[in-house]
Amino acid sequence: MAPRDPDLSFLTLPDVTLQVATAGPRDGTPTILLHGFPEAWFGWRNQINALAASGLRIIVPDQRGYNRSSKPRLLSAYHLDRLADDVLALADHFGAEQVQVVGHDWGGIVAWWLAARNPERIRRLVILNAPHPDVIGAYTRRHPIQALRSSYVAAFQIPRLPEAALRAGNFRALRQTLRLTSRPGTFTEADLERYAEAWTQRGAPTGMLNWYRALRLKRRTQDGPIGVPTHILWGRKDFALSPGLATESLARCTQGQLTWFPEATHWLHHEAIDAVNVALREFLTR
Repeated sequence: MAPRDPDLSFLTLPDVTLQVATAGPRDGTPTILLHGFPEAWFGWRNQINALAASGLRIIVPDQRGYNRSSKPRLLSAYHLDRLADDVLALADHFGAEQVQVVGHDWGGIVAWWLAARNPERIRRLVILNAPHPDVIGAYTRRHPIQALRSSYVAAFQIPRLPEAALRAGNFRALRQTLRLTSRPGTFTEADLERYAEAWTQRGAPTGMLNWYRALRLKRRTQDGPIGVPTHILWGRKDFALSPGLATESLARCTQGQLTWFPEATHWLHHEAIDAVNVALREFLTR
């Protein structure tokens, strides 16, 4: 049986309007789940109800540029600071001085940045297959294999052509990417149709790609350690991110732990649903 959808609403924040899914008791610990590329709030469909049932207040946005949320045109709107500010604005909207943050892929990069930049706002941090943003550049320069794995990022910098490639054949390339980079059967045809509906929203392909294009915008580094209690979950068979990125990111944490999922890929929360949910519940309700 497919999990029941949570409540959906549009929240007008100072800078953007986000579609947000919510579930769980209103007095539960606010816990924000951040999706990555090319997903949307329903990328967490297998975690939302399980975490809500454990007493957490679950808040899951379509991040800016995705699905039905705002899609600013200026590239500067996708600077990492702006993406992090959206999460803080969500916390403020729900009256939370502190929140727990769970991030996968790009959502994990935003979560890392928040914990480095605004540790006083983060109670606990969980990262699924996403490197600390100040780790990946140096690691890639030292490891040519990671540079090869990340080569698609350079292709995304080209104007307009990547959008055309994504749209071709009703987003055939994105459908194939999800199929080929995950374990067989992870994404059903119904799942892919739901993703395609999000990708066809006006401006969505450009909004999604702008997260990568904004990487060239200058930002400051955060040299200090991550002091927030942090749990990294990592699928070892990730097609794009080397396991070494997990260990080097862990080295930045003063209260960190790392759990490997040996048979999982980049999409571990879709593949190892029960094990991921147990790890999330145990850490977030501790």
